[in-house]
Amino acid sequence: MEPIQPDAECPTLSLSEPQAFELIFERHFVAVHRYLCRRAGPDVADDLAAETFALAFERRASCRTSDTSMLPWLYGIATNLLRRCWRAERTQLRAYGRSGVERAVDHEEEAAARVDGATLHARLAKALEAMPRKQRDALLLYALADLSYEEIALALDVPLGTVRTWIHRARKVAQRVLATETEVPAELATSGDDLHG
Repeated sequence: MEPIQPDAECPTLSLSEPQAFELIFERHFVAVHRYLCRRAGPDVADDLAAETFALAFERRASCRTSDTSMLPWLYGIATNLLRRCWRAERTQLRAYGRSGVERAVDHEEEAAARVDGATLHARLAKALEAMPRKQRDALLLYALADLSYEEIALALDVPLGTVRTWIHRARKVAQRVLATETEVPAELATSGDDLHG
């Protein structure tokens, strides 16, 4: 059995052996695609995920990795590509804001819970749409990609303090927007740098 190649070694190795980059694709494509899909919808996600990995391969000589994973760097590329498609993301947020996130429902009890969830998702979409792009990017990397503040700083190529500020401000925007609609959910009402911070 061959030893598992760490992410950090793959970009350098792939300069002389391009097929080594396939490991990065195999390990991280699903996560990057899921992140893009949640931000801009499946049609846009397919193209952007492919473009993310094409650019990553092209730029592999300048790759910045965390200690264990290239995923934050890949999320950074994907987030930058999303900026070119901001209309698609905005359309997605507006659609969620109008109707919530549709999901299949099997039971009546579950249906009631999903209706409540769809209402919350619609309100959250409105809050996300109200945020400045950089704050929304940082918050969604935290919430959807489960990156730490340090990994978000790496992904967005900004100082750690900037990430803390953006996420704090994004939470304040969410709190303000959600407060105008109804009571703010406790998990969004917390300001400050918790969990990953």
